[in-house]
Order: sequence, then C-alpha cells, then structure tokens
Amino acid sequence: MAQFRAKKLDIGCFVNIRVIRDHTKRKVFEQYETQRQALRYIICNTTLPQRARAQAQLQLSQMHAYTRSTQINNRCIEGGKSRGVLRHFRMARVSGAPGRLLSPSHC
Repeated sequence: MAQFRAKKLDIGCFVNIRVIRDHTKRKVFEQYETQRQALRYIICNTTLPQRARAQAQLQLSQMHAYTRSTQINNRCIEGGKSRGVLRHFRMARVSGAPGRLLSPSHC
C-alpha cells in the first residue's frame, strides 16, 4: 500500500515493484509486531472479561494485512525472484551465485 511505502528507499539490491512491496511489508510488520502480539495475548487470556477480549479481536481483525507475518516472502537480492530462494544466501537457486560461492573450481 502506498500509505506505508517510504518516500526514500533504503534497499541495496535489485529493485522492482515486487521487491519494493516486500520491503514495505517487512517494515510495517516490524512496526506493528508488538501491538499484534499484545492483542493476541488479550484474546487468548481467559481471565479477562469477554467484552475486552471481543474488542481486542475486533481491533486485530481491522488491522492492515501488511502487519501479518504471513505476508512476507523471501526474495532474491539479485533478480527479485520469490521461488527457489536459498535463505542463507538470499539468492535464487537458478541465479547460480550460491554454487559459485561454494565451489572454487566452478567453470
């Protein structure tokens, strides 16, 4: 969403709209993570009154989708691909760069 997107990007890799969107999702998730955890704690706490738990559940359901951890995808820093990304290298397996890093005698 444009409302969360930074005016100046601090991305040091390949940039396309999907990478920008994923970067925005990561920043927004980091910003709202503690608030979401607190609301989930209130919802699961059975010692609290039912009204307070229902209000917390309503607030949580009305939060933006970018605040969820499931919205974040691993992306390749070279090509922006989302499939076949090796977590340790943050690169797609098709790009071939991890193979070059692992084997010095690669031709």
